[in-house]
Amino acid sequence: MTESVQAGATPSPQTTLDTLSSLHDWRRRISDLYSAVRAMPPAEGWAHWRQVRDRLFGGHAQSPLDAGRRAHFQTLNYFPYDPALRFEVALGPASDLDVIDIELGRDGRMRLTPYALTRGLRERLGAELTLYWIEGYGGGVFVPFGDATNAKETFAGGRYLLDTIKSADLGQSGDGQMIFDFNFAYYPSCAYSEAWVCPLSPSENRLPVPIRAGERTTPF
Repeated sequence: MTESVQAGATPSPQTTLDTLSSLHDWRRRISDLYSAVRAMPPAEGWAHWRQVRDRLFGGHAQSPLDAGRRAHFQTLNYFPYDPALRFEVALGPASDLDVIDIELGRDGRMRLTPYALTRGLRERLGAELTLYWIEGYGGGVFVPFGDATNAKETFAGGRYLLDTIKSADLGQSGDGQMIFDFNFAYYPSCAYSEAWVCPLSPSENRLPVPIRAGERTTPF
C-alpha cells in the first residue's frame, strides 16, 4: 500500500532507525490486512480493508498524510462496492511491450518488466491489463491502471490494484486464476503529498471505460 518512496535530505542514524522501524511495522500490518481480506467474503473483506486503511492513514507514522492532515483525517473516500467489478482472470504471455525504467529519487530507478496480459477483461472493460514484474531482489507483481475517471473522480495518475512487494495481493481463485477486484483499487502515496515519488500507470494499462470502484478523490 505504501508503494512509493519519500524524498528528502540524508537522515540521521536515529531518524533512519525510527523511520525504518515504523515502515517495517506498516508493511507487517498491510501483509496481515491482505491475508485477512483473502480469507473473507469479498464485500466483508472490502469493509475490513477500508477500516484498517482509515486507522493507518489517520494514526500511523508511515501514513502518506503529514501530521497536520492526520490530525483532521476521518476517512478515505470510496465508490460503493460493486460485485460486478470483481474478476477472476486467466493470464497469457506479454509480447512487444518495452521494459519500463522509472526514476524514484533517492532510491534510484525501478525497472518494470511486462510479463503477462490478462485474458477476458477486454469484453467487459474495453482492454486487457499488463502485469509487471518489479526487477530486483525478490521481485514482485505490480498492476497499476488508469481509466476514464482519472482527473475527474479519481487521481489523475491512476490507481494501483496489486503490488505484491507491499503484500497488496488479492490471491487466486480455486482454479488458479488471479483475482482482480477493482473495489480494492487504491491511490499511490504521491496523490496525497509531493514528498512521495510514485510509479504511475503506463499508457498501455489505461482502460477506456470509467471504473467506479475503489478509492476516489477524498474531500479533506
